[in-house]
Amino acid sequence: MSFYTSLSGLQAAQTDMSTISHNIANVATNGFKKSRSEFTDIMASNFTSDPRRLTGSGAALAQNKQMFGAGSLVTTGSSLDLAIAGDGFFPVKTAAAGGSTIAYTRNGSFGVDPNRYITDTQGSRLQAYAVETDGTVPNNGTLIDVQVPMTSGTARATGTVTLKAALNSGATGTDAEFKRTDPSTYTSATSTTVYDAMGNAQTLTNYFVRKPAEAAADGTELKSSDWTVYSYIGDTAANEGAGTPVSFDAEGNLISGNGEKLVFDGAGDPRTITLDLTGTTAAKQPFAIASRSQDGQALGEFAGITVDSAGVITASYSNGDAVKLGKVALANFVNPTGLRQNGGQYWSATGLSGTATMGGANENGFGKLMSGTIEGSNVDITEELVELIAAQRNFQANAKALDTSSQISQTIFNIRA
Repeated sequence: MSFYTSLSGLQAAQTDMSTISHNIANVATNGFKKSRSEFTDIMASNFTSDPRRLTGSGAALAQNKQMFGAGSLVTTGSSLDLAIAGDGFFPVKTAAAGGSTIAYTRNGSFGVDPNRYITDTQGSRLQAYAVETDGTVPNNGTLIDVQVPMTSGTARATGTVTLKAALNSGATGTDAEFKRTDPSTYTSATSTTVYDAMGNAQTLTNYFVRKPAEAAADGTELKSSDWTVYSYIGDTAANEGAGTPVSFDAEGNLISGNGEKLVFDGAGDPRTITLDLTGTTAAKQPFAIASRSQDGQALGEFAGITVDSAGVITASYSNGDAVKLGKVALANFVNPTGLRQNGGQYWSATGLSGTATMGGANENGFGKLMSGTIEGSNVDITEELVELIAAQRNFQANAKALDTSSQISQTIFNIRA
């Protein structure tokens, strides 16, 4: 009988060493939770046995208890690296035969996959609550896969360009034929980014040409000035190349030519832009553009993504839009130690753990969500090495007990009548 007792001790020590070795192997695994082997003694008895004469029959594994203490928190700077300071798990949708299933993890290393879904390193999709435009969760709290739109907003063609320019009336006027490739045929120029109906950026260039000043009846030069504005989008000229006349009074105030329509008959894209020169002046001053604006809009290109402390996921775009995509959902369990380990830092619910209770960060029963941080393993390497030495000692002691039982048996076999 002692053989089997020692054998159970050897098996228990070997199981303990296997558990410790598994912990040590995952000391650098993000979101890993260590386990602890717990054993129980074995007694062979029945209701007629004298309790004073019972002898134990060895040890058996009671449970490999999962230890859900917090792991080390490491700052990464990546906005989709998430960590839970406190209780809770990230629910993720995993691909499985016959359909998808929900698993739970503490590894918050997420990114955006080629299909623009927020996924972990194994391709499982992060689950979040659908939100309104202001980030609030509707009462039904529907869980969704979070997909990042590549663009935002609606493209709008430029209809009006507003320029507030300071023209130099002291510049020498010219009657030469305008050629935009010849700087000597115009006085000054400026460029403005405009948009077509598809939201594509184009460059509108305005060339300002000062006409020679006319003489008054007494032969003196008039202080008022006349200008012509030539406008191009790319190589397409407005109004078939005819310039827009603009005049200023003696004080340099604009008196005519404001609000003219610029008609561009480009191939396949005829369009009209109003040139608003309100506030433009002509005086003896350096040429400058005091302000410029246009009412067109491009589609916003995806620029980045953030997750706030409440778990709201916000995508930002090049046109200034900030679109709220969802709110990170968290799951918790009555008995987390009853969760089934599936590998890959995934757990699934069982009858021992109970069903998942869903909620959000900072709510009752859920921890704080931290963006730009990831939770490491909760394995203490020093503690595990000490436990490994103790398990090795236990194995050697049981092996010695087995050897002693073998020697006793051999002694009995050697007895001669």
